[in-house]
Amino acid sequence: MSGPEHPDLVREPGARVDRDRLGRLLGDPDLVWLVERIRRRMERDEPLTGPVTLTAPTTAERAAAERLLGRSPGTGHSLTVRLNAVDDLLRRSGISPDGLAPAVTTLTGPVDRLAEIRAREAVAWQDAYTPLATLRPELSAWADRLRGEGLLRRLARTPEAAKTLLTDTATALQALPADPAVSLPAFAATTLGDAHALDDGTPLATLVLSGVRALSGFLDGSGAEWRREAWASAGLLRDALSSTVLTLCLRGTPALDWMTDTGEPAVLTLRQLTHSPPRTAPSVVYVCENPTVLATAADTYGPACAPLICLQGQPSAAALTLLRHLHSQGSRLRYHGDFDWGGLRIAEALLRRVPWRPWRYTAADYLTAAAATPLAPRLTGTPATASWDPGLPVALTELGVRIEEETVLEMLLADLAA
Repeated sequence: MSGPEHPDLVREPGARVDRDRLGRLLGDPDLVWLVERIRRRMERDEPLTGPVTLTAPTTAERAAAERLLGRSPGTGHSLTVRLNAVDDLLRRSGISPDGLAPAVTTLTGPVDRLAEIRAREAVAWQDAYTPLATLRPELSAWADRLRGEGLLRRLARTPEAAKTLLTDTATALQALPADPAVSLPAFAATTLGDAHALDDGTPLATLVLSGVRALSGFLDGSGAEWRREAWASAGLLRDALSSTVLTLCLRGTPALDWMTDTGEPAVLTLRQLTHSPPRTAPSVVYVCENPTVLATAADTYGPACAPLICLQGQPSAAALTLLRHLHSQGSRLRYHGDFDWGGLRIAEALLRRVPWRPWRYTAADYLTAAAATPLAPRLTGTPATASWDPGLPVALTELGVRIEEETVLEMLLADLAA
């Protein structure tokens, strides 16, 4: 019968390690670099053989290597230790009969293999996506894209954080679209328990807005106005009062009817348009880019003017909400803008969001206007496309002049007599 084990010997799988002697041999602080190199190889399941090199070693590190292997540390710019020699020393001395692996485990604790860590992480990330299974079928394609791209991993660095983020995302998307429309902070407070949960720049806002776009078919874009419009497409009003649109002779609410009867322009907020959109829709609605057109039309025709909407530059969320509503009710939209590259970009952006037909806004109209304007300013800026009339950019490039809406005001007014 064998006697009791020596207390300084640690039982490892297939080995008996002498902890005291091991500490004296490899526990020197100036050999920490060597032990760490061995441990990293173990994490990667790499062989514990061959040389390891330390660049710019200290004198103490050289001396420790000399004591370990019984040879001169040398005087070069680096220090090299062969792992085979250390392994052989541990085995021959009986300090660690199975060599380096159990010795390093004894000194530094169990080694997590990277392959095992990655396998556990893969399982955890797969579990992180489980909240997506609760989404409605029309979001399945969006959920599949989210699984395949790196957005979630960029927003949430760990699987645990990702699962929490997707749980909140699914909760928000299940409650959309909001009908009737509601303010974004109020929705966040009611649905997620935090009025600021969907503030710009938060990971949750990024994911929910991405899902909203998939839900409503909203196009790609950027900027504060685009985000405002994207939220509004699901009934969430980021700022329902500051987004406005200018109209003339549009009916369908008591306020609009009164303004039309007086021949005065009306300013509609996004809040008004989401809560009480016009109940009637004219057969044709004219749309212009610059407020001078609308103001002059009001002065010229008053209540006898054809229905007119002014974008005042890039279309606001309120303008797009109104135009979409009118289009859905059967109105045909006729659009005119400046004949320059900026005007073409505004028109193209509008066309991607709501259908319209040109209102004196073709290559032929541009050539006519340019011929009547000998002192037109030179065209500057980066060229743009015009999908409603591919010949228009060609004409702008050839003539090289810009024609603003105010220049063709008389022709536009002729079309607005109701």
